[in-house]
This record gives sequence, C-alpha cells and structure tokens, in this order.
Amino acid sequence: MRILVVCGAGASSTFVAQRLRSAAATAGLGWEATAGMESSVSDSDVDLVLVGPHLGDRLEAIRARAHAPVAVLPGDVFTDRDGSRTLVYARSILAAAGDTPKGTS
Repeated sequence: MRILVVCGAGASSTFVAQRLRSAAATAGLGWEATAGMESSVSDSDVDLVLVGPHLGDRLEAIRARAHAPVAVLPGDVFTDRDGSRTLVYARSILAAAGDTPKGTS
C-alpha cells in the first residue's frame, strides 16, 4: 500500500507520513507513506491520498488530479503521536472505497 500525505508545503505532512509508516510497521503492514505538496498528486502512483485538514477547501481539485481515493485527514491528526489513529482512518477510507489494503492478510 502506497499512501501520499499532502499539505501546503510538505512539512507537516512529513510528520504524519512518518507516524503512519511507524504505525503500519507496528501492525505488521508493509505500507509506504510519503509526504508531498498538492502539486505532487498528479504525478503520484499511490493507492491513497490523505490531505491535511487545512487543505479541505481544495479537496475537489485534488480529487480531480488523483488516481486514487482522496480523503481529508481529521483536524486532530497532528496530535496522533504514534500514527495509530491515522492508520485506522486510512484503513477505513480504503474499505469504504472497496480497496483491500495490501499487506492486511
């Protein structure tokens, strides 16, 4: 599973991506999570795009350029210190989209 975490400049998304990778590894999942800016969505080959809550007003524009499900992260994502809530959220988005997260079986 490849996940792109998007924010304005790519800084805060770096922390979210690192925590998500760590939580996935703890859960025994071989997921990749990378950080990027909105402009990186078009060129990405990912399974899921998670958007920082401050970019919620850009959701439709980001969805139009993405080749994967796109969801806005909850407003408290930056308080998720171990990434576990973000992992649960990502799994729920994938399940709602009908995607079976790789590495879950």
